[in-house]
Amino acid sequence: MAESSKTTTGVTVHPAARTARAAGASRGSGFWVVGAVLVLLMLSSSVPSALYVLYQQEWGLSSGTITVVFALYAVTVLAGLLLFGSLSDTLGRRPVLAAGLVLAIVSMALFAAAQGLGLLLAARAVQGLAVGLATGAMGAALLELSPASRPALGAQVNSAGPTVGIGLGGLGAGLLVQFAPAPTVLSYLLLVGAFAVTLVGVIRMRESAPGAGGRFRVVPHRIHVPAGARGRFAVLVLTIVAVWSVGGFYLSLGPHLALSLLQSTNYLVGGATVALLAGAATVAQLVLGRTEALRTAVLGLVGLLAGLGLVLLALGLGSAAVFLVATAVLGSGWGAAFLGSFRALSMLAEPAHRGELTAAVYVFAYLAMSVPAVLAGMLTNIHGLHRTSVGFMAAVAGVCALALLATLRLAARTRAEGSTA
Repeated sequence: MAESSKTTTGVTVHPAARTARAAGASRGSGFWVVGAVLVLLMLSSSVPSALYVLYQQEWGLSSGTITVVFALYAVTVLAGLLLFGSLSDTLGRRPVLAAGLVLAIVSMALFAAAQGLGLLLAARAVQGLAVGLATGAMGAALLELSPASRPALGAQVNSAGPTVGIGLGGLGAGLLVQFAPAPTVLSYLLLVGAFAVTLVGVIRMRESAPGAGGRFRVVPHRIHVPAGARGRFAVLVLTIVAVWSVGGFYLSLGPHLALSLLQSTNYLVGGATVALLAGAATVAQLVLGRTEALRTAVLGLVGLLAGLGLVLLALGLGSAAVFLVATAVLGSGWGAAFLGSFRALSMLAEPAHRGELTAAVYVFAYLAMSVPAVLAGMLTNIHGLHRTSVGFMAAVAGVCALALLATLRLAARTRAEGSTA
């Protein structure tokens, strides 16, 4: 029989208790390591958004070219997610997360070395692949490593982590651009160091995947919507399209629009605009985390419509103050609409087929993030940023209004059927 031992305080501790405590500590530390990886990856994805204006000025890039650079990131994230999203189920979370971090470090080095469009495109593509590769592993690991005392924490970090990272990235990069030397190099070198630290943490964390240790096997995510859920899917995906059209526009052209409206040369303004949008989204998600999914989506759509209306008012008046208020309202609607619609969509399939449905949702999300932003960028070259922004916001408002009417009808039908979705 194993013997008990005494601590330095004289308290007798059984080895089994010590082992359990060590396992708990390992679980907790691993959870926060993965949470840090999630925030850092999202933070690094928004850093170029705050630097796009600088790239345009230094390299003579058009708004259309900038949106293509942004869209390439969205497309490669989607490709990585669909091709490698289930890889961590067989190889394990740790090796897939480690591979994603190595790719992230490579992308940061490419950004730092970029002196023109070629390396900028390469860096964005590698960065997108890194995020797509790591996304599935991060989501699963956060759920598996959630502290036993707070089992819902994994889902909360999964939801709030991206917007926290996007907000911090925009603000941090804006500060570096305005006040630090060589911001297009320093921003990325700092991220190389941060990714290296988290890579060490990932290597040392315990494996949480039940089927870890298998062979390398790429099994692309199947894209499928169950026949019985297609009507509801079509309604809810309208909200996804509206939400990520707004997100894509703000992450690609938002800083430029903010500098134009505020008539400012302070680059911090551009980063702060992204941070304000993402920060408001995070607050809304935390506040409405326990609210019914369809009700959350409806509240979010109302917020999106109000925010878009205020943005149009700000553009009409040329008012910087109204624009900032509009961005905060828009961010709140953005966060709530995405949270509610995504939760409602996840309920449309049985657990065994939820991954297939999620893949379909991501296809619409990343297409909505990239295609409208590219079109807006190209139209900016023809009609100018101001007129293009007015047309874009009005078009998205139309989609939001349609989504709101359809979601209200879906919620009424759901209540009549006695569902709690």
